[in-house]
Amino acid sequence: MAKKAFLFPGQGSQYVGMAKDLFEKSVEAREMIKTADDILSVNLSYIMFNGPVDELKQSEYTQPAIFLHSVVLASLIRTVSADAAAGHSLGEYSAYVASGSIQFHEAIKLVRTRGLAMQQAGDLNKGTMAAVIGLDVDKVNDICNSTSADGVVQCANFNSPGQVVISGSVEGVKRGMEMCKSAGAKIVKELVVSAAFHSPLMEPAVENINKAIDQTNFYQSKIPVYTNVTGKSANSTQEIKNKLNEQITAPVQWEASIRNMIDDEVEEFYEIGPGSVLQGLLKRINPDVKRIGIDKYEDLERYL
Repeated sequence: MAKKAFLFPGQGSQYVGMAKDLFEKSVEAREMIKTADDILSVNLSYIMFNGPVDELKQSEYTQPAIFLHSVVLASLIRTVSADAAAGHSLGEYSAYVASGSIQFHEAIKLVRTRGLAMQQAGDLNKGTMAAVIGLDVDKVNDICNSTSADGVVQCANFNSPGQVVISGSVEGVKRGMEMCKSAGAKIVKELVVSAAFHSPLMEPAVENINKAIDQTNFYQSKIPVYTNVTGKSANSTQEIKNKLNEQITAPVQWEASIRNMIDDEVEEFYEIGPGSVLQGLLKRINPDVKRIGIDKYEDLERYL
């Protein structure tokens, strides 16, 4: 039987109305969403269902919203079980819940803390991010290193062949974008983000996130979870904690994660959560593997 992996999206996949149909059509989903509202003492579900979009885009709400949507879906799936899991940035927390490594009620608090700490770090250290498509990874790395005099900039996401995201100070990223264009990149596009995620500018968030991680109970994962920092599965609860903390300022090794899962004989990938970003990346990494998206209740129905 083909090995299956669950993939969980990260920040940027949110949309107004997310998980509303799950809330309306599933008692279990409704209870989980109400529980999250109660735990956080925030009407997160209202923001998810109704917006406004500017509020939903704030990291302190975006991150728990995407996490909640993802783990509710994963908890409702009955007829498919995962042999492995991974999540893009924030999505790694969803993967650990799905793997049994973190309990939902603790993870939702941890994710809110993460979102708030990263939002505050972004307010403190203004920055931005940009996608670079059609340029060799080593070339993008060299450009980032050579522009460091203009401001902080580094590769933040190694997403798929020929698609890298750079992150850093506004000046550093703008200069990096110019140099990537000059070097022959097909597309260089600044992203609509509130901060320079996965860069040294997130350093002010590390202490609070690390403290929250230390106060959270972790258990050995029932299935391998491939970490963003290494692209390989974590072998112990301490390694899980370390990699989640390192992830804040380190690049996301997404392409490596997917390739390692394929090397480990995973043939079917299920993106579980809002949007379809990871299915697009998967197609670019390996168009031959099976890709399934589960976002809406109608996507879920065949797996109940």
